[in-house]
Amino acid sequence: MSDSPPSGAITRHLRITGRVQGVGYRWSMAQAAKSLDVHGWVRNRPDGSVEAVVHGPAAPVQSIIAWAQHGPALAKVDGVAVTALVGEAVPNGFEQRAT
Repeated sequence: MSDSPPSGAITRHLRITGRVQGVGYRWSMAQAAKSLDVHGWVRNRPDGSVEAVVHGPAAPVQSIIAWAQHGPALAKVDGVAVTALVGEAVPNGFEQRAT
């Protein structure tokens, strides 16, 4: 895994809805992102959804978006809204953030 976000990468904002809190979604997404060397963060939202920003080369970012469509075993994902971001500050590595 690299120590900094890759240059020439894409950044996407994800809003995941369904039964995605209390099922290990954030932890599982962080593990999946780290295995793909995708940078960013994930957090629960007060409305019951999960929000994430993912950054990296297009193929790994698309892989984490595909993973987000189903999440961990106990999750029931109803939808994933994906928005392109430009100029968003992204941390090195992948963080689980507080709500």
